Amino acid sequence: MPEQHPDPEVAQRLARRYPQPRLPRTLAVVAIALVAVLGIGWVVWVGVDHATPSVSGRLDTFEIVDDTEAEFTLRVERRDLSATAQCRVIAQADNFERVGELMITVTPDQPELVVIHDTIRTFRRATSVSLDGCYAE
Repeated sequence: MPEQHPDPEVAQRLARRYPQPRLPRTLAVVAIALVAVLGIGWVVWVGVDHATPSVSGRLDTFEIVDDTEAEFTLRVERRDLSATAQCRVIAQADNFERVGELMITVTPDQPELVVIHDTIRTFRRATSVSLDGCYAE
């Protein structure tokens, strides 16, 4: 509690200069705590949701066969077996230019874990093959 000044005129002047806060302190603390709890809850929810994607893919092996093709082994795992998965496999040259691209489709009638051996055609010699990403439709 602020100290009361003995002179009423000085007390009024001080009260006008330093008014009481519009928002009670406990209400402000509760509001800040509520926003913090909601924010932390949202971050946890997003983290857990994105930690387990509906489709995940991994390129296990690749081999450059010649100047126009490369072979690879792709492993695709789906949580939702009713979803169709699409995975993009790319081949790159030594200067990181994309020299080949192939979309792989995993249909709902296939098992949860699918291992695919395939060949990607290139328009010049590739030095690497990589998985650009997988998503569910």
